[in-house]
Amino acid sequence: MGKSHQKGWIILRGKKWYGYFRREVIDPETNQPKATIVPVVLGAKSELSKFEAKEALEREITRVTGSISNDRSATNVSVTFGWFVRNRFFPLKEADWREETAKVKKYLIEADLIEKFDEDRLEDIDKFALQTHLNKLAKIQSKDRVLQIRAYMQAIFSEAVDQDYLSKDPARKVKVPAHLRETDKTVLTWDQLRSALDHLELRDRIILELDMTNALRPSELFGLRWKCFDRAAHAMALVETTYMGEIRDWGKTKGSFRTIPLSRDLTKELCVWELECPDISPNAFIFPNSDGGFIDTGNYRKRVLHKLARDLKLPKLTFQVIRRSIATLAQKKGTVKDVQGVLRHSRAATTTDVYMQEIPKGVRATIDSIHRELRKSTKLGVAGSGRKKEAPRSTEKKVGFGNGKTRVSGGRILKERRSAGDFKTPSQKGFENLLPNATKPGEAEPLSYWIYWWT
Repeated sequence: MGKSHQKGWIILRGKKWYGYFRREVIDPETNQPKATIVPVVLGAKSELSKFEAKEALEREITRVTGSISNDRSATNVSVTFGWFVRNRFFPLKEADWREETAKVKKYLIEADLIEKFDEDRLEDIDKFALQTHLNKLAKIQSKDRVLQIRAYMQAIFSEAVDQDYLSKDPARKVKVPAHLRETDKTVLTWDQLRSALDHLELRDRIILELDMTNALRPSELFGLRWKCFDRAAHAMALVETTYMGEIRDWGKTKGSFRTIPLSRDLTKELCVWELECPDISPNAFIFPNSDGGFIDTGNYRKRVLHKLARDLKLPKLTFQVIRRSIATLAQKKGTVKDVQGVLRHSRAATTTDVYMQEIPKGVRATIDSIHRELRKSTKLGVAGSGRKKEAPRSTEKKVGFGNGKTRVSGGRILKERRSAGDFKTPSQKGFENLLPNATKPGEAEPLSYWIYWWT
């Protein structure tokens, strides 16, 4: 088939020209193409004549329909944003997403993108519409969520171009808004963490102490079974996780599953809890709920952590806050690689850039330490000067000056005129002490005096 030869029709409504033409779109209910009439605003009557309005409509028809082929490209079939995401984008990405991950990603895309652009045609969505929508999200959503939505936005329109639904990607140059809401960076102190442990009974205290000591994720913590506990080796094996009511045989990262060391005191407390636990069979959960299953993370967060934060007047207490606090406070307990090992991150950058926060007291101590180093005295001279220590200036010293000798005293230079005998040859000895008019030796004392002048 060749190009569409329809010319459409125009109508004057009020003070504007409106054009109409037919085209095929995908019916979201039947998932089949159907004919529809597309309206187009052509311009004001004062700016366009009827002939110019017809020409504008023809240009729009050519732009939208273009050449017609047997595929469902944007050049012959109009699809909405919502239809494309649900029927073309999600099916492709589900192969890369885990089931639980897919639920979260789909929810975010539905809430922040599809709800806004659901019925809009793909070719009608431009960079301006996407950028203004992202700017609005930045005012009400967290920084991480805005960054996620921008990534999804670019992935969706890039896929639309790859599948020939669009000829140009409008999301390619959409920018992250300059002003984003700061991500929560709450960090608790050692005293606050200790006070939380002191206010809990045995089971909950062990749960939080295990979480604090080994920075476990809640999905790992509540998936522990008694067969994972090695008393002799003081260790715990991570072999599965729990999430949204399901048991998973995989963790968040490749390094999530490993055997982690336990302190001797924590091993003893686990042995004490073992005596009180209702079921200590190998496959039983170490921290079961009332039904013997694993504890729900959201339930525990609300029932125990939030209540504890209110009682102790803590700024915030969640598993994420605990994990961030341990990563930050552990800066003084080991190297970055050590902390990375505790948190079991794949990259050290995740540990340092996301979890570790600066400690104000630590910054102050570092500044004071640097200052003390700069103030230390050295063998070369006075502390902080970097110069060789100079002896105090002498009030008087002799220096060479012309044909005589000089002495410096304060700001005055004293010059000693040499006696006449200093310039005599050996044959002239005996005449060096004569006065200027004397002709015989011994007539006078040696001629010597000082001349003073200011410099």
